[in-house]
Amino acid sequence: MTLTCRIHGARDLRLEDTGVAELGPTDVKLGLGAGGICGSDLHYFQHGRVGAFVIREPLVPGHEASGVVAAVGAQVSRVKPGDKVAIDPSHPCGRCDYCRGGRLNLCRNMFFLGSASIFPHAQGLFAQTLVMPERQLTPVDEADISLGEIACAEPLSIGLHAVQRAGGVFGKRVLVTGAGTIGCMCAIAARLAGAAEVVVADIAERPLKIARQVGADNVVRSDIDAATLADRFDIALEAAGAAAALATCLTAVQRGGRIVQVGTLPAELPFPANSVMARELDYVGAFRANGEFDSAVQAIRTRRVDVRPLISAQLPLSRALEAFELALDRSRSTKVQLVADQELLN
Repeated sequence: MTLTCRIHGARDLRLEDTGVAELGPTDVKLGLGAGGICGSDLHYFQHGRVGAFVIREPLVPGHEASGVVAAVGAQVSRVKPGDKVAIDPSHPCGRCDYCRGGRLNLCRNMFFLGSASIFPHAQGLFAQTLVMPERQLTPVDEADISLGEIACAEPLSIGLHAVQRAGGVFGKRVLVTGAGTIGCMCAIAARLAGAAEVVVADIAERPLKIARQVGADNVVRSDIDAATLADRFDIALEAAGAAAALATCLTAVQRGGRIVQVGTLPAELPFPANSVMARELDYVGAFRANGEFDSAVQAIRTRRVDVRPLISAQLPLSRALEAFELALDRSRSTKVQLVADQELLN
């Protein structure tokens, strides 16, 4: 049996003892290292759904995590007991037209951990003990790279993919709206890709302070100083998922610029098509990541990027409800992570 966090519906989070899957020949048994609470996890917790993805059975949330290898199947060769690993939550089928065309993140048969997009649901990673296929694990040998940092590989991969969808940011001026985890990861990724200037906009001071720490050249309170952003940028990465943030992007990019929609916007939002048309803007989406996961792991393990300022708190799995409530409070947290209960480890 293993302690597991499961969401049964809106505001119905329970800690339960669940079984552990059998270890197959290519599987790896892991102890939870660290698991970050993401925006989608919070939506499931608050509303019992993320957009059209509705909880229809108890769901184990969590898709950004690291682990420590406890045991390996007979055919496993890349990892061994004691290894730290990053866990890629994405498992595309590799056979559909999108996979064959190189758009793995758009797979018709995607199995993405911690998601109610399919039924039975793809159970996630917030459990004391996990069994994962070896192919979804990337070992990290560096002793000075923490399990919390390793768990940030998945959100960093989203930032890397957003920059890829921007069509190249080298030497360009980039605006990021939203200074939460994903917005900061977009800023990190833009800096890594050689942007000439990275500015992050938000409506709160604490997130902007964190954005500064991870490498933003400048930060702006968009609810106060939005006019200073107008017609300045080649590219805008919208990571707030708010109508006002999109409006900021539309005025901030120059004619012929590109906006990448990373955040999830409200379903009822009217689309400003005339502004896109008249200013000949490119407006594209960025959904999850498409092969950037290992690049994110390598960037973290070599400390080409430093994600440590994003980690606000780490709470044991037995305090999951407290952790979720803290993660909802942007005035106190950026990235809250769940870690293993040491007294429960065998």
